[in-house]
Amino acid sequence: MMPRKMPEPLEFSGLHTYSLHGRPSKVTVDNFARPLPAGSTVRALLESLPDQLLGRDFPELIQRLAAVHRGGRQLLLGMGAHVIKVGLNPLLIDLMERSIITGLAMNGACIIHDAEIAMAGFTSEEVGNVLGNGAFGAARETGEILNQAINQGAKDGIGMGEAVGAALDVAGFPYNDKSLLVTAFRLGIPVTVHVAMGTDIIHIHPSASGEAIGATSHRDFRIFCAQVAELQHGAYLNIGSAVLLPEVFLKALTVVRNLGHQVDDFTTANFDFMKQYRSLTNVVNRPTAKGGKGFHVTGHHELMIPLLIACLLDELATAS
Repeated sequence: MMPRKMPEPLEFSGLHTYSLHGRPSKVTVDNFARPLPAGSTVRALLESLPDQLLGRDFPELIQRLAAVHRGGRQLLLGMGAHVIKVGLNPLLIDLMERSIITGLAMNGACIIHDAEIAMAGFTSEEVGNVLGNGAFGAARETGEILNQAINQGAKDGIGMGEAVGAALDVAGFPYNDKSLLVTAFRLGIPVTVHVAMGTDIIHIHPSASGEAIGATSHRDFRIFCAQVAELQHGAYLNIGSAVLLPEVFLKALTVVRNLGHQVDDFTTANFDFMKQYRSLTNVVNRPTAKGGKGFHVTGHHELMIPLLIACLLDELATAS
């Protein structure tokens, strides 16, 4: 084999240059963050952020959400169960009690963890320790209480969220004050539960009824559609659901537009650990293509959601 001849290095001496001072640039010192002194306020923290990327978008999101609340518009929150498991129930309950959140949309796992919190004050088993012997998801009380509530809800012609909230409330469990479902039931705030059959541990229990689960969850979807129909100039936040709730939201939006409701100018935001296709497409981008604006916030829920809420409450308090 003949040795390959190496190319001569490219000569850069003829490169055309221009002045830095005449070049448009995306970042200036005016965009930089400002140091905060100890004891600063939430508002000072928000105003100190760099005027770049999320440092620019996050304050705008706060302003939009505050305007939604002041205008008496819908502020709907779709959520996955991780929001509950990282301990955010008290903050969401506070927003419900302040009439800031007007509706909650949950996946099926949410009612399991919320109910276990209400019943026992703890939740989230260590799956690796019990999956091998087939014990994962077999907690008797969780399956019996939730399936009984769902079955009764189907008989009463109500949705799953209302049925479970009512059952937990009537039972008077010791940690009901930490339950999203109980709080929403007491306040008359709609909670809709959107179930994918087979994804939740209560579906493996003998008390589970596919007919009742389907009937109550489908009714909840119709209730959610009624809320989305009033989302004009409102806001929808998706927190911690990468697939199910983004799909449900997109279907609800197409239903209400098909039926002639004007929902083409509103705010959406997705909060998750990473950027995911469905949440970005179905929550942030597609729904706001005709108007409004979508936001994406990457980060841990246990940090970003308290920050969001603190900034929103500060904005509402300052403006009032």
